Amino acid sequence: MLREQDAKEVRERLKSMTSPVRLVHFTQELNLEYGREARQLLEDLSGLSDQLSLEVHNFLLEKEQAAGYGVDMVPATVVCNGKSKGIRFYGIPAGYEFASLLDAILMVSQGDSGLSPESREKLAAVTQPLHLQVFVTPT
Repeated sequence: MLREQDAKEVRERLKSMTSPVRLVHFTQELNLEYGREARQLLEDLSGLSDQLSLEVHNFLLEKEQAAGYGVDMVPATVVCNGKSKGIRFYGIPAGYEFASLLDAILMVSQGDSGLSPESREKLAAVTQPLHLQVFVTPT
């Protein structure tokens, strides 16, 4: 799905990865809009760096695995390094979301959120579990 010029630019960006990152993708074969396209995009992306790997799971057959990552709908992609539940993307990470996916891969690889010291200080004061969702649309 990635054009050669785009693949070249992405490959260059991924060179700044400092540790391995896994893309854990949950999908299903039947009745899923953009399911095949999402998987193909992730397969293309994971082939651009030795530091990036892809695991594909069937959401319907591997419910326990999905629940372990907090995934409750598909297509879903978890960007992780084994130290946390990772960053989850729902739907096909194309268009503007593709840039966000690349940023997430680099942040997870480098182990740094990029938050300012002030933001880190405020987050350190949170004492109860927090469920945070960010919804993105190009319109």
